[in-house]
Amino acid sequence: MILFEKSGILTIGSRLRWLADVVTRDAAEIYKLYGFDIKPKWFPVLYMLFDGTDCSVTGIAKAIGQTHPSVSKIVKELKSAGLIRYEKSGEDRRSAIIILTNEGIALKDRLYSVCDDVVRVVRRIEERSTDKLWQALDNWEDALSTKSFFKRVAEEKGCHNNNGIEVVDYCGEYLMTFKRLNIMWINSHWSLEPHDLEVLNDPDTSILSKGGHILVALVNGKPMGVVALCRMEHSEYDFELAKLAVDPEARGIGLGEKICRAALERARQLGARKLFLESNTLLKPAIGLYRKLGFTELKEYHPAYERGDIQMELTL
Repeated sequence: MILFEKSGILTIGSRLRWLADVVTRDAAEIYKLYGFDIKPKWFPVLYMLFDGTDCSVTGIAKAIGQTHPSVSKIVKELKSAGLIRYEKSGEDRRSAIIILTNEGIALKDRLYSVCDDVVRVVRRIEERSTDKLWQALDNWEDALSTKSFFKRVAEEKGCHNNNGIEVVDYCGEYLMTFKRLNIMWINSHWSLEPHDLEVLNDPDTSILSKGGHILVALVNGKPMGVVALCRMEHSEYDFELAKLAVDPEARGIGLGEKICRAALERARQLGARKLFLESNTLLKPAIGLYRKLGFTELKEYHPAYERGDIQMELTL
C-alpha cells in the first residue's frame, strides 16, 4: 500500500487496524467454509470457555483484554445462539458463571480442527520471513504493558524540551536575572513586600551566607529560571524552597519542574530530610507542580508574606 510505503512506521496503528480488518473479514468467510454460523468476534470468548479457566464475564474480560460491557454483549449473543447458559456460582450465589451447552461442547471439537488448519497456514506464511509476527506482537505488548505508548512519546518530547537546558549554581552575574524574574511574577499579582526586597537586593547575604543555595536554569546559555533553597534554622525543616520564577518566554518546556527537581536533588545531597514552602493558591500551575513533586499542604500555618495563603512540606 502506497501510504504504508511512504509513511513507514509512523502509521503502525493504521497498518495494524488494516491487517486486523483483513484477517477478520477472511475469518468470517473461513467459518462459512467449514459450515459454522458464528462471528469472528466470538472466538476469544469461546476459546476461554473451551479452556474453562475462569468462566465469569469479569474473568474472561480480563483474560482477553476487552471491556466488561463488550464481553457481556458477546455472551448474550452466544446465549441467543444456544451455545452457552448461565449458572449461579457455588461460592457467591449473586454472581453467575458461564457454562457451555451441549451445542457449545459439540462446537468445541469441530472448531479445534479449523484452528489446526489456520495454524498450519500461519506457519507457512511465517516461513517466508525471518520476522515472526506473533513474537513481535508479544514483544510489543510486553513493552506497552510496562510503559504506555503515550508515556514513551511524552518522555521523548521531554528529551527534546530539555535540549539546551542546563541548571547551574548562582553567581553574581545572575543577580539581575534573579531580581527581574521574581519582581515580574510578584508584581503581576501583588506588590513587593519588605522581605522580598531584602532577599532580592542582596541574595548573597540573605540566602547564600546563611547556608542556602540558588540555582539558575539556562536555556541555550541564557538564564531563564531561578529557584532558591533557603536554610531554615531552629526548625523541623532544613530548607525552604523559595523564589521560584521562570521567564514567560521559557514557559511550556518544563523548565520550572526541571529546576525544582534539581533543587530537591541538591537538598538531598546536602543531607536534608524535610523541605518547606509558602505560596498562594492563585498560582495554580505552581501549586500543581509542587503537588507533583510530592509536597503536601500543612493543616495549620502562619504565612510570612501577606500574599501567602498556603504552606506545604516535603519529606525527602
